Amino acid sequence: MALTATEIGSIVQELTQALADGWIQKISQPLSDTLILEIRVPGHTRRLLCSLRDDTARIHLVQQPLPNPPAPPSFCQLLRARIQGARIDSIQHMAGDRIVRLALTSRDGPVSLLAELFSRNADLLFLDGEGRVVATLRHHKERIGQTYQAPAAASFRSAPQKPVAPAPDSQPQSDQNPFPLSSRLEAFYREREAELSHQAQARERESGLRKHLKKLLRRMAALRQDLEQAGRYEPYARYGELLKANLGLLKKGQSTVSVVDYYDERLPELTIPLDPTKGPQANMDAYFAKYRKFVSAQREISPRLASIETEVQQTQAELDRIKQGTWQAPSTEGRPAGRESPPPRRKRVNSGESRGPFRRFVSSDGHPILVGRNARENDDLTFGLAKSEDLWLHARGTPGSHVVVRLDKGTEPPPETIRDAATLALLYSDLKKSGKGDVIYTRRKWVKKAKGQTAGAVTVTQEKSIYVTLDKPRLDALKSRNPQ
Repeated sequence: MALTATEIGSIVQELTQALADGWIQKISQPLSDTLILEIRVPGHTRRLLCSLRDDTARIHLVQQPLPNPPAPPSFCQLLRARIQGARIDSIQHMAGDRIVRLALTSRDGPVSLLAELFSRNADLLFLDGEGRVVATLRHHKERIGQTYQAPAAASFRSAPQKPVAPAPDSQPQSDQNPFPLSSRLEAFYREREAELSHQAQARERESGLRKHLKKLLRRMAALRQDLEQAGRYEPYARYGELLKANLGLLKKGQSTVSVVDYYDERLPELTIPLDPTKGPQANMDAYFAKYRKFVSAQREISPRLASIETEVQQTQAELDRIKQGTWQAPSTEGRPAGRESPPPRRKRVNSGESRGPFRRFVSSDGHPILVGRNARENDDLTFGLAKSEDLWLHARGTPGSHVVVRLDKGTEPPPETIRDAATLALLYSDLKKSGKGDVIYTRRKWVKKAKGQTAGAVTVTQEKSIYVTLDKPRLDALKSRNPQ
């Protein structure tokens, strides 16, 4: 829950005392919706947090720092350039509203930061000396250059809510706790945001599990259908043996043959269908071949079906825990051995890249390998993501996936990395059936779009080639290192 206007007024009183005569020595943006100002006051360094997260928007001092991203977001970069080193002149609360203004004096003159701490659509704005909006944390372009005006009441008012912060005198100031409101808010929102984070994880996990469960049920239905179809071939071993014992009675062109069924103690006469286009031996072999399909299906499909049924039970059990409110995040929850339901989807950083739509692998030398899944992805991978010095591969003379090995500038690809990537190019091409073939490779800068052709069509120069086969141990190693 966000702070009420009354609570914001109380916390501004505390901030005014805490940050008097302060100047901004450091600015960080640890989260997309959170800014922290490190403020130096005589004898102390204090951290002012401004959070714009829906339902928990607030401003207060914090003791614990938050980890920063590798590169600061654009809004943080702007503030570092414009107000790092600025003096805090005053902290003002617009009475009756959830709006706080920090009046500053920077090296360019008077400026201000203005926090709109609404339950929904909260924002942080940087204003110039004339009150015009220079930038907003939420990147609302329509406000840039406009003289600041508070949003209409209907756009941010919410129903009355229970206060978050205690009354000013409920936690008296002391040497050990000089800023009681900030301490209370920091502790409260740490628990609240942990709870919200857990709820979001649970919702995301539930969505992923339901999709996974549907996939498992479809796969299980298909396997049962295959097993049922193969079950029709169970008596064909008997047919084959009876034909074998009566080959002398058979002639090409017959559509049926009647024989004594020696497998039945009553010795009835059994009529066996025949293919008139086949000879006696071929008809017998056909029945034996179909029986072998039944045996193979029993040997291969039944264990797979049992494994999937176990996975369905595990997935359903986890969904039940989410429904009952007893679920814990997979990172802390013990899991049974064997196949597992998919981990919760989360943002992943890999060599500076966000998780993308491509197949992703890691070579034995630790280089990321990306593989397009279709023509559009091939085009996006080669001409959108890949850099000029990256290695590009493709199976020679046949349709297939574009493969890219990410390389640092000036780096030569190791031989084993080339062979790993070439094996993947062969696997995801029409040469897969033959299991062997040539793969061409070159730097991405020597690959050009083919004019007038469909997506993914290219022309290549300065290529080399490597002959590879689908080496199962190599493929297993690549798949075991697949980060997806």
